[in-house]
Amino acid sequence: MIMVINRRQLSTIFERFHTALLALSCVDRKSFPSLSAQSTILFNNRNVIHSARQFSSKETVTITYVDPSGDEHPVEAEVGQHLLDVAHAKNIELEGACGGELACSTCHLIFDKDVYDTLPPKSDEEEDMLDLAFELTETSRLGCQIRVTKEFDGIKVRIPNDGY
Repeated sequence: MIMVINRRQLSTIFERFHTALLALSCVDRKSFPSLSAQSTILFNNRNVIHSARQFSSKETVTITYVDPSGDEHPVEAEVGQHLLDVAHAKNIELEGACGGELACSTCHLIFDKDVYDTLPPKSDEEEDMLDLAFELTETSRLGCQIRVTKEFDGIKVRIPNDGY
């Protein structure tokens, strides 16, 4: 199998690999006993993930997903998880067709303005994917790019109608 990638993709891969190496070189192995020479590091567009564990705290907050019909679904979410992963773990209808690889817009969420203003800035790649989203608003973001923080406790995020 031959994979063709462009210069931008290669640059992104190299940058993430370099970041992972730097992160590993800074880790005090006594603080993270689960890290070992045999540990598997996975690279994706969301960050470096150690094995299947996503360094999330066990602290949780309540987030309410509002589906396209207006029904509210409150869930407990671990701080540090991506909103897409929370939705999947709690059986919320949020597609995420690319598996959180920032290659689609099916995990599009709409935030209240006050919450949106606290989110980290969008990457160029996220902007490009959002251009493909249905019901795009000024407060739209992709759930695969937003990590749960303590400040999210009590927020509501709206899942737009995907047009089907």
